[in-house]
Amino acid sequence: MLAAEMVATEQLTPAGADGRVTVIQPARGWASLNLHELWEYHELLYFLVWRDVKIRYKQTAIGAAWVLVQPLLTATIFTIVFGRYAGLPSGGVPYAVMVYTGLLPWFVFANALTFSTRSIVENQALVTKVYVPRLFLPLVAVLAGLVDFLVGGLLLVGLMAWYGIVPPIQALLLPALVLFLVATAVAVTLWLSALNVRYRDVQYTVPFLTQAWLFATPVAYSVLVFPESVRGWLGLNPMTGVVEAFRWALLGGEAGASGQTILISLGVVLVLLVGGIEYFRRVERSFADVV
Repeated sequence: MLAAEMVATEQLTPAGADGRVTVIQPARGWASLNLHELWEYHELLYFLVWRDVKIRYKQTAIGAAWVLVQPLLTATIFTIVFGRYAGLPSGGVPYAVMVYTGLLPWFVFANALTFSTRSIVENQALVTKVYVPRLFLPLVAVLAGLVDFLVGGLLLVGLMAWYGIVPPIQALLLPALVLFLVATAVAVTLWLSALNVRYRDVQYTVPFLTQAWLFATPVAYSVLVFPESVRGWLGLNPMTGVVEAFRWALLGGEAGASGQTILISLGVVLVLLVGGIEYFRRVERSFADVV
């Protein structure tokens, strides 16, 4: 078995220095998460994230302006179609602001699905030639998307100022909600990236999955279009809880779903995340042989 597929049980001095022996064995069970090892490689994680950010907009005509063009154009279309002509409710806030507030976390999630699913396959050299924590590879694409999130957030601030919307006190919880968003993206992409190593057609289903997931999530519309009796169960879609949590924090309770929806989504994310980590760590030992 390749050394890159193994984990050393202890940190030792060079061979022969004091007669101790380094024992290398496959990672097993939950101990394989090895948080201490992940922290030791945190600088590598930073450089990988920065590499992805630079590559994403390298040799593009308008560069990082795509971060603003994509959600702004999408929000404009949704506002015209669903807000003006369909007349869907928006909870008393301007429809454009409601839509953009949902699109901001959605695009982080959608880009994570696109880039993280291919992360193991596209980094074959890192997987087969050297040892790095494999969990970093899908995580990098998610964290790189937060740069887009911060830039897009500036446009949201401008929209809210234009319409005279003052964020409520719960806006102070935004850092926790960003963590909720990251956990949701990682929970899903851990499964997809690991499955894509063995079944390459997974990456070809992602565009369809992303499109279907967008319309299954209350991004272009509000949960207010659903009967109150079923709104809570919409939280079984984890991105529903994320989107509605951001709307609750930035626009107030009238524009978002109930706390039950958010709590159900949080529970689904925890299950997906724990299961995804366990599955990823169990199959990663075969990545070098399959990729």
